[in-house]
Amino acid sequence: MPPNDPSVTDLVRRASEGDQRAWEVLVDRYAGLVWSVTRAYRLGPSDAADVHQVTWLRLVEHLGRLREPQALPGWIATTARRECITVLRRSGRQIPVDIELDAPAARDVDAPPLDARLVADERADALRAAFDTLPPSCQVLLRLLMADPPPSYQQVSATLDMPIGSIGPTRARCLERLRRHPRLAGITVA
Repeated sequence: MPPNDPSVTDLVRRASEGDQRAWEVLVDRYAGLVWSVTRAYRLGPSDAADVHQVTWLRLVEHLGRLREPQALPGWIATTARRECITVLRRSGRQIPVDIELDAPAARDVDAPPLDARLVADERADALRAAFDTLPPSCQVLLRLLMADPPPSYQQVSATLDMPIGSIGPTRARCLERLRRHPRLAGITVA
């Protein structure tokens, strides 16, 4: 973090006291984190924008009540993740179902065979379940590093208030913890 860059705790305190500049710095610093969460959930542009707005609204509503302001990145990522799930659940109820699954129009000739899709879905579910057990700090770091395009280590450092030299080793520890999760035992990558 640059020497004149205010800490997360200081920014939260100032923003909760009505300092507009502190709020703008918070939004600038963590907007990429929110977008990376929405990308991880593969939301469309309008749904991603909705999640973005609701996440910042939730922060405004809770800013003065945060018990651990230094944990703000994790709070933001968790809130964005919950909002993504809400959007997906809501949209899932509105998707029409084709009753004639064997109808020619319902089949995608370029789609992989059903068993391959089932295996891929099973792997993805296991990975998501294991990922959700990681500490929030690992989840936030890995989501940020998986963003497309990936941010520079300087951006990650500023966003997470983490020394640049800690990013790689922390990432390695988080990935190792993920690899050791029992849900991923025996799962191989195709």
